[in-house]
Amino acid sequence: MSAGSMQVPVGRAVTVRVPATSANLGPGFDTLGLALGYYDQLDVVVRPKTGATVEVIGEGSADSAAPVATDSSNLVVQSIAHAFAHAGVAMPGLDLVAHNKIAHSRGMGSSSAAIVSGLLAAKGLLEGIAVFDEDTLLRLATELEGHPDNVAPALFGGLTIAWTTEEGPRCKRLLVHRGVSPLVLVPSFTMSTKHARSLQPESVPHEDAIFNVSRSSLLVAALTQSPELLFEATEDKLHQDYRAEAMPQTSALVKVLRDNGFAAVVSGAGPSILVLCSDPAQRVEAAQLVSQHEETPWNALMLAVDFAGATVVPAK
Repeated sequence: MSAGSMQVPVGRAVTVRVPATSANLGPGFDTLGLALGYYDQLDVVVRPKTGATVEVIGEGSADSAAPVATDSSNLVVQSIAHAFAHAGVAMPGLDLVAHNKIAHSRGMGSSSAAIVSGLLAAKGLLEGIAVFDEDTLLRLATELEGHPDNVAPALFGGLTIAWTTEEGPRCKRLLVHRGVSPLVLVPSFTMSTKHARSLQPESVPHEDAIFNVSRSSLLVAALTQSPELLFEATEDKLHQDYRAEAMPQTSALVKVLRDNGFAAVVSGAGPSILVLCSDPAQRVEAAQLVSQHEETPWNALMLAVDFAGATVVPAK
């Protein structure tokens, strides 16, 4: 029996947990990503009726400032449909409950988490019907997101180096040194990734490109072997300065932190800030410094590096 002629049984359920991510990490623009121990959870059940219902709890809920769609246009539903189409299987009716903790439009990979949760849910629902290997999941996620730097760590955890080839996206997962202690500072205001990207120039000076190649190479070593090098390794000349005027509060706090010796960078497209501390004590010091910065309130999240990536409870 072909996959296309098989159906997912009514009542089959799956639960997916996906980590937040931070991309770029300073100099590694559109290349480096880090999975963080802060999670969205998705519960999906196959129902008799066609179509999909979505209940959102937390970020993006109906009573939030920016509610997300709760019909077939929801990004999670679209991601599930994308995976079913790839498998050549008709998507059944679905009831979804999204427990969202990852802040939206803050540079913490919320869209990547939605995409990966949908793909992993489809993988679980299609257990025994279709197979999704790691390369396929990365390709499908990149097709939906447009670039692999956030979806790679969301899928696989740890530190990821992502790149694209003629055959599709690729990534390498690396273990992070146990001393690395991330601090994420989340403001109340948001930033559009599309707008942030529009501020990038089409070309940069040759010396700036060389500068970032050296720093991104050093950053891989700092994150995996030598955390004491994190401050110098997180210097950047390719994207953060160009975007600074669009998020002045973020730029100002990054400067305060770096002036005090902390390896602070814009998290993804911002406006959140990632501080890569070399040990837990340094992270506490950074958080204390931020608490004195009264111009803008920041929610300080002391997070672990996630090493597992997205996880799915097998379908029953």
